[in-house]
Amino acid sequence: MRIGFIGCGFVADYYMTTLSNHPELELIGVYDRDPERLRIFSEYHNLATYNSLDEMLADEKLDIVVNLTNPREHFNVSKAALEAGKNVYSEKPLAMKYEHAKELVRLANEQGLRLAAAPCNYLSESAQTVYHALRENRVGKVRLVYAEMDGNLVPKMNHHEWKSVTGAPWPAKDEFEAGCTVEHAGYYLTWLTMLFGPAKKVTSFSSVLMPDKGIELDTITPDYSTGFIEFESGIVARLTNSIIADHNHTFTIFGDDGLILVDNGWHYDSQVYLQKRRMHTRLAEMKLLYKLLGHGRRKYSMKRYPNPNYKRNTRFNHIMDYMRGVAEMAAAIRENRPGYMTAEHALHITEITLTLQYPDIMGLPRQIESTFEPILPLDWAR
Repeated sequence: MRIGFIGCGFVADYYMTTLSNHPELELIGVYDRDPERLRIFSEYHNLATYNSLDEMLADEKLDIVVNLTNPREHFNVSKAALEAGKNVYSEKPLAMKYEHAKELVRLANEQGLRLAAAPCNYLSESAQTVYHALRENRVGKVRLVYAEMDGNLVPKMNHHEWKSVTGAPWPAKDEFEAGCTVEHAGYYLTWLTMLFGPAKKVTSFSSVLMPDKGIELDTITPDYSTGFIEFESGIVARLTNSIIADHNHTFTIFGDDGLILVDNGWHYDSQVYLQKRRMHTRLAEMKLLYKLLGHGRRKYSMKRYPNPNYKRNTRFNHIMDYMRGVAEMAAAIRENRPGYMTAEHALHITEITLTLQYPDIMGLPRQIESTFEPILPLDWAR
């Protein structure tokens, strides 16, 4: 399947590092509106280039456009690609406005084209392992989930030194203006919706806790949000996003008979743990104190639940396979089957994400209007 990249900045290098995992994908050309960025990226990776977006979209050989542009440009670029008859895989979010995201889904369906959006980490071995454990009823009836997406105190970190392999700087201005919730909530929203189905109601709070990020910004966007998501299945999840609190990407499912714990949903090979419920409060307090005092190893039992068929299959030893979602779209097109990643699911994730980040705009509590067909486990994780 022949693909092309629009956008050759920081994230494009991460897509390139895992392209080799999918030899069925042929990257036939790239484009960026910044000529120097395009030159550096294409020369480093030895890639053909397009002279303009119009030239790229007019290429009849191109099957899938991979939209890696600035979040504010996702809508315009994806719309142009769909209007040109191209299937589109977009970096997150699908669009920065819910109405724009709906327009993209409508356009894709009218054109008979595939549309999906990152993140694709719910295709990971860890996410599928969690799904596998739930389907085996390993922890009993699930009632509550805690998901954490705290990224550390990023504005005070040395982010100005973060560069990709081609020297592209981490786009601090774009990241801060888009907002950490828009940038990160999807990593666990995709898990939650895969595991528990569509959300029906969202209540959230967001705030700007550190207005001065150390660089000049045109837009001040919330750097903290906490949301409560009620699913049609009756399960409730709390999802926290910030670039203020210490790094914490844990994911915990609370069942009547036990817990499922994941250290970091960003890591495709993160171990999945099963733990029996501890009902004795005093015992739990003693164990926590034991841990805080640092006396040896944790004494309470946690069982590792093995990831099925996992192997770290990238020569760069990356924790994410960025291209896995593109590869899944390509396989669905090639096999003429429904895609695992759908436009409707991407729209649902976008609606929830924007509600978490912009509760005043989206309205609270928001009755979620979008929905999607249930997502089944991948064959190799059943």
